[in-house]
Amino acid sequence: MHIGVNFGFGRFDTSVSEHDVVKNETHLAVLSEELGYDSVWAVEHHFTDYSFCPDNLLWLAYVGAKTERIKLGTGAVILPWNDPLRVAEKLLLLDNLTDGRAIFGMGRGVARIEFEGLRIPVSESRERMDEMVPMIIQALETGFIEGDGPFYPQPRMQLKPGPVRTFSDRMYTVAGSEDSIIAAVKNRVSVMSFILRPVDKLVETFAVYDRLWRETWDDEPAPICLNVNMYCHRDPEVAKARMYEYIGNFWKQNVDHYEFLGKHFATQKGYERYAEKADALREKGVEQAGRDYADAALAGTPEQLVEKLSWIQDIMGQYELVVAPAFGGMPHDQAEESLRLFATEVAPKARIAYDARAAAPAGV
Repeated sequence: MHIGVNFGFGRFDTSVSEHDVVKNETHLAVLSEELGYDSVWAVEHHFTDYSFCPDNLLWLAYVGAKTERIKLGTGAVILPWNDPLRVAEKLLLLDNLTDGRAIFGMGRGVARIEFEGLRIPVSESRERMDEMVPMIIQALETGFIEGDGPFYPQPRMQLKPGPVRTFSDRMYTVAGSEDSIIAAVKNRVSVMSFILRPVDKLVETFAVYDRLWRETWDDEPAPICLNVNMYCHRDPEVAKARMYEYIGNFWKQNVDHYEFLGKHFATQKGYERYAEKADALREKGVEQAGRDYADAALAGTPEQLVEKLSWIQDIMGQYELVVAPAFGGMPHDQAEESLRLFATEVAPKARIAYDARAAAPAGV
């Protein structure tokens, strides 16, 4: 069972310096190897306290130099904000520097403030991403990049350093819509899902991925990678109270950063489905939606979290897990204590139970 850690570089408490946010997240990332986690991931975000990691590949190179084993994932590179040649070059360099530890996660982006600041029309995001993905995959596999599309006309060039090994089993796309899932299947990449609702409410979407994969390819789809906020504490009431507090803070930042209450999605090309989500959010209310988000997270005592992970496996079958340990103004010492407790008392039991059930004959 793969268990990773995702870092968001968010700041809710403005008395904490941006420098401290970066140093604290980096400390936890390096510590994650010592604690036995399989991977560390970093977002790409720009311009606001919601999240600021403008170059996750640069940060991962630093973490890679401080570690020896742990895998290094982009969660994700937002492709429309980048040039495909430069994305491929940086991934190949990171992979060479770390002896094949890089994981390529890609996404499309949503927030208008980031598209506008980077001078990319948000209405072009889907077309840009669809054009870039095959170019980057080809470059990672062959060491050559080329393209004849309207956004990135690229003469054939050899990239150096070239590939260390195949990326075919270490590519993910952030997907929440059927369009994104269709694109993931077309390009033979795994799906990473940032969990906003309990997984039993998401299985229909995941089933589309499984079905389309089997219809398109001759092998089985890779397990869905679930990216979920996590807080672990020995006292169940403390765990619950803190999760509601910090998830509540993070959720409000989420709503503001992405303008989830806005009416612009209805006319924003490629984001029409967000208009329905905005309507539903206005009807439910931000506070209640935040509590629903908290209920979808992993929060509780070690025993409660082992039980919840077993419940997830009941629903999902095989899956991969990436936990986000710091969010919504959570103090660094609390995040570290939680990450340590999860590593020592949740992950080992969860791995044993997961692997035993995965190895059991069908129907057992």
